[in-house]
Amino acid sequence: MGKSSCSRKKEDLVCYAYDATARTYLPDAVVFPGNTEEISAILNLADSEGFFVIPRGSGSGMTGGSLAVSGGVILVMARFNRILEIDKGNLIAHVEPGVVTGHFHRAVERVGLFYPPDPSSSEFSSLGGNMAECAGGPRAVKYGVTRDYVLGLEAVLSTGEIIHTGVQTSKGVVGYDLTRLLIGSEGTLGIITKITLRLLPLPEDVKAMTAVFDKLDTAAEAVSEVIRRGIIPRTIEFMDNASIRCAESRLKIGLPVEAEALLLIEVDGKLQETETLINQLKTVCISSGATGIKIAESKEEIENLWKARKAISPALFQYAPDKINEDIVVPRSKIPDMVRKINSLKEETGLTMVSFGHAGDGNIHFNIMLDKKNKTELKKAEYAIDVLFDYTLELGGTISGEHGVGITKAAYIEKEIGSVELNLMKKIKKVFDPKGILNPGKIFPTL
Repeated sequence: MGKSSCSRKKEDLVCYAYDATARTYLPDAVVFPGNTEEISAILNLADSEGFFVIPRGSGSGMTGGSLAVSGGVILVMARFNRILEIDKGNLIAHVEPGVVTGHFHRAVERVGLFYPPDPSSSEFSSLGGNMAECAGGPRAVKYGVTRDYVLGLEAVLSTGEIIHTGVQTSKGVVGYDLTRLLIGSEGTLGIITKITLRLLPLPEDVKAMTAVFDKLDTAAEAVSEVIRRGIIPRTIEFMDNASIRCAESRLKIGLPVEAEALLLIEVDGKLQETETLINQLKTVCISSGATGIKIAESKEEIENLWKARKAISPALFQYAPDKINEDIVVPRSKIPDMVRKINSLKEETGLTMVSFGHAGDGNIHFNIMLDKKNKTELKKAEYAIDVLFDYTLELGGTISGEHGVGITKAAYIEKEIGSVELNLMKKIKKVFDPKGILNPGKIFPTL
């Protein structure tokens, strides 16, 4: 690789010592490989010398998946940034993991195709990071998540061996599905170096509307009613009052800051189909208690609504210097129950809690804003998270929808995963990575 592709300078190490969790762990070195063979050589050396290797995309992860918690070498995948091929005839694309998700969206849309997974971080997160966490996003309610669009992978094992998994066809059932095993494994089983993705034809038309509610409960019930009516929008996002105020303070686009809740709903398809669907949704929301409905009249208006939704998370720091961010998921019919639970926790603890997210698939981004230096606040927050996770599982949900486990949720994994299943996962890790050099300290509380 050469000296220019490797660094142990303090100023370089600091740049790769943190991610979106704001936690800091200084690595021992940083390397910038440019091809699969270089990664193979690095891992072969790590296997023989016994040092840790931590893959890293854009560092936008919310659970610490790319942090060097035990030291080691950060493997920066930024040079793997090529879209190798977009195959319109077979509706597939071959890409490298360092491609920024939003760049890929625009590239396929320019040729009339569509890649549905759209995490809120799409303008800076990489496809490799999306693979590692099995990212979802607002469109998951209709189209599913990352794993539903990955046909095959090239990856490097901890020993330096290069493997190829999956197929390039719409069907393929030969052997175990190693592709799906790698998706969501957070870099603990192998380093992904090439990806084959399934694409769809670009929808002809997209329409969007907002529905305003004077109670968060009522908005949650409206989401359940939409699904009960058999209507599957492209997205159903919700924002509570604190979220609305945050977004409006940053963008100033006229959001209803007095509303207790707002739903942002999109539909796509043929022009006539979207017209019918948006009017059906308008009727359902009004009958469910919406106090105001606005159908976006232009592409620019739709883009502004999404800017508002994506502005929430960074704008939350106006409430407090620190944030605990969880991404629980409950069955859609249980969203009203979860909303009521969050309100009761807010009243019980007196903490500032902000909720928004993908109501269409039950994925709630729950945030506690606090000063972590205040031990009383921190203790209350930890109590609230524990109660929230227990109630999530009681409702039949999961404690992580798209952020993964990493280090921030490792202590809670045994709440959801049974001992037999957890031991099986650890055995799988041991088969793929016998010496434990790949991304240590992630997912499992102990190994």
